[in-house]
Amino acid sequence: MVVDADPQGSTLRWSSLAEWSIPTISLPVKNLHTRLSGITPADIDLVLIDSPPLDEHAGIVYSLLRVADAAIITAAPTMIEWERLPIVWNAIDEVESLRDSPLRHTVLLNRTVPRANSTEVYRSAIEDAGHDVLTATIPRRESFAQSFGAPITDVGAYWAAADEIALWKDA
Repeated sequence: MVVDADPQGSTLRWSSLAEWSIPTISLPVKNLHTRLSGITPADIDLVLIDSPPLDEHAGIVYSLLRVADAAIITAAPTMIEWERLPIVWNAIDEVESLRDSPLRHTVLLNRTVPRANSTEVYRSAIEDAGHDVLTATIPRRESFAQSFGAPITDVGAYWAAADEIALWKDA
């Protein structure tokens, strides 16, 4: 199931336009952590939550950080994205006392340029700051950027990221 927790609702609109077979709901609320279990069908074993930007909707983000099993923080290898990461890590730290167990989190570098030095420079900086970075990276692809509302059948590097995340269950 996909939960669109971003008030702009782009994930819900995309799922409708592309006729996703995956159930998708809108739940951009500050008490998501209390409402999600009551609306998730029993046969659903994975819930993906699309988060709004922290700086615009902190209440929603803090609520989903309370209920999530894992957080995948997407960031492009740029200075502006690097500068926003400590704010996200601080939010994760702030909700730790409200959780039953620590939130597993990692950074997924996206919008990368093949063979550009920036990817490894920012990977090293994130790791040097004590945080995990997935080995898989997501290259900048025009087909993704221009595909809103259309089904995407070739997800490319996202498979590698999904496979890496799936290994967390065994770790």
